[in-house]
Amino acid sequence: MLVRGSFVVVIVALVVAFAGTAFAQHLRPRDVDRLPSSTPQLVAHYGPDPLEYGELRLPSGAGPFPVAVVIHGGCWTSGFATLRNTAPLASALAERGIATWNVEYRQSGDSGGGWPGTFLDWGAATDYVRVLARTQPLDVTHVVVMGHSAGAHAALWLASRAKLPAASEIRGSDPLPVAGAVAIDGPADFASFAAPGIDAFVCGKPVIAPFMGGSLAELPGRYRAADPATRVPLGVPQALIASIVLPHADAAAYAKKARAAGDRVDVLDGENGGHFDIIAPGTNAWKTVGPFIVRFVRSVTGAS
Repeated sequence: MLVRGSFVVVIVALVVAFAGTAFAQHLRPRDVDRLPSSTPQLVAHYGPDPLEYGELRLPSGAGPFPVAVVIHGGCWTSGFATLRNTAPLASALAERGIATWNVEYRQSGDSGGGWPGTFLDWGAATDYVRVLARTQPLDVTHVVVMGHSAGAHAALWLASRAKLPAASEIRGSDPLPVAGAVAIDGPADFASFAAPGIDAFVCGKPVIAPFMGGSLAELPGRYRAADPATRVPLGVPQALIASIVLPHADAAAYAKKARAAGDRVDVLDGENGGHFDIIAPGTNAWKTVGPFIVRFVRSVTGAS
C-alpha cells in the first residue's frame, strides 16, 4: 500500500508532469501517438471483438525471436489511449532484435470492457502468441510481457495469473508461461491505486471502481484477483521503471517485498523523465529507459 509520504510524492510529481505550461517540455499522450513507427508485418485478431487485435513487428533476420507482448495504458478507460501510444516503443524494440506483439483490448467504457473482459483480453492476447508462432519466427519459450501506465498493471498481472485458482473467471484455462515482466510507470500495487482520490487525481476522474464494477470494500475478491502484489513471489523476473504514476519509493517498496519472497526485481529510477517521455524513442528519458528494457529482456530470454 502507498504510505503517506509516498502519496505526497505522487501528488507533487503529477503536478509537475501535468499542470501548467511551465512543464510543456514533457510529452503528452497524443505527442507520442504522432511519433514515427514501423509498419507491422502482421495485424491479427486474437478474438472476435473489433478491439481484440494486435500488431506484430519482427526484427530483421531469420529468428526465432524472443517476444515482447506490449500493452498500452490509458487509465483502464476507453478514450485515453490506444495501441498507437506504444507503437513507437514496439518499433524501437523490434529494431533491437525483440519481436513485439503490440495489442489493443477492450477497456472500461467499451462493450465488454472492464471486469472481467479487459483481463480476459490481456490473457487471450498473450496466449495468442502460440498461434502467431505457427507461421511466424517467434520463440514461445521466451515471451516477456510489458506495459506502460495501466498496461504496467496488466504486465505484472499477466506474470501472476497462472497462480490464480483454476476456477477464476479471469485466469484462462492455459496461461502462456512468461519469462519476465516489465512495468513502465504504472501501479505495482493495484489496491493502493484504488484508494479513494488517487485514481481520480491521476486520471481526472474515478476509474478503478467503474473498471472493477465496484469498490474495494464491495468486491474484495475481485481486487485480490486483479492485484499481482497479492501473489508475490510471481516466480519470474520483473523490471520496474519508476517515474510519475509509480514513484521510486513505491517501486522500491514493491521490489523489497518481492525480493524477500524470492523474486528478481530490477528498478530504474526515471522520476524526472516524464510519464510519456519514457516510452518515446528519441527523448532523453528513452536514452536510459530503452537500453534498460533491452538489457532486461535479453537477460531473461538469453537473446543476444
